[in-house]
Amino acid sequence: MNLDAMPRVKRGTITKKKHKKLRARARGRRLLNRTTIKRARQADIKAGWQSYRDRKAKKRTSRALWNVQINAAIRPLGLSYSRFINALKQKNVELDRKVLSKIAREEPQVFSQIVEFIK
Repeated sequence: MNLDAMPRVKRGTITKKKHKKLRARARGRRLLNRTTIKRARQADIKAGWQSYRDRKAKKRTSRALWNVQINAAIRPLGLSYSRFINALKQKNVELDRKVLSKIAREEPQVFSQIVEFIK
């Protein structure tokens, strides 16, 4: 086998492509977290699990906000939040908290009709 006749192989195309994608995701970060591959990879991994965690937390905080909004709307009508939710379940009204809070904010007359039906 003649080694001189073999073509030259340039290496690293896959690695460069991966690094380019990583740098694109690292855009906007500070200092070496943007430029150095190792630091950018660590920052990318950390950003990934933080966003995963915070997507779950967002659902929790949204539900808590809906509960507060429903409670604020139901108090002047003479009920507490827990009694209202319990009465909804007993009457088999299947409106979730997101919808109830939206109705309470945007359509107070409709919300008061729901409360009257529950009572």
